[in-house]
Amino acid sequence: MDFYLIRHTRVATPAGICYGCSDVPVAATYPEDEAAVRTRLAPIVNNNPVVAYSSPLTRCRSLAEALVPGSIHFDDRLREYDFGRWELQPWSELPAAELDPWMADYVQVPAPGGESFLDLQARTTAFLLDMLAQPDAPQTALVFCHSAVIRSLLCHCLGLPLANAFRLDIDYGSISKVRYSQGRFNVAYTNA
Repeated sequence: MDFYLIRHTRVATPAGICYGCSDVPVAATYPEDEAAVRTRLAPIVNNNPVVAYSSPLTRCRSLAEALVPGSIHFDDRLREYDFGRWELQPWSELPAAELDPWMADYVQVPAPGGESFLDLQARTTAFLLDMLAQPDAPQTALVFCHSAVIRSLLCHCLGLPLANAFRLDIDYGSISKVRYSQGRFNVAYTNA
């Protein structure tokens, strides 16, 4: 099976704002951003039967609904990182007493009222294993989701420590192809 991890397009949230599981709107550049992703996905969508999954958040839902003919499976496990009380707050104004321990070990330490990166990977990996276990699924899947979700899945697939996840650049509108065959994952390419 080939599956494509597609990050949503740019958002209308100001720079420096902590947002994860909040349902923020897409940027004014959405029509151009969507067209660019459509062009890159066209050979995949037009030449293969596909199954599509998406985070239910608007920034993913909009892209999935625009690009995929037919039904889309919305799955809460594909939601972005839950930053808890930090959601929609400026990073620069977060209390150091909360931020410093999280920055030192975001893999294990949850954001206040939110989740740790390990928690996020547990739910995204559960999604992945369920997707791969579908007996009649097409050989091509599109997964519309978020940067932390993609990083967690790529770390799982490649056996990378989560502490290295943010060494992976996952741009808005990027597409990462992963091939799963005979119990092994292989990242075929990343397309920004």
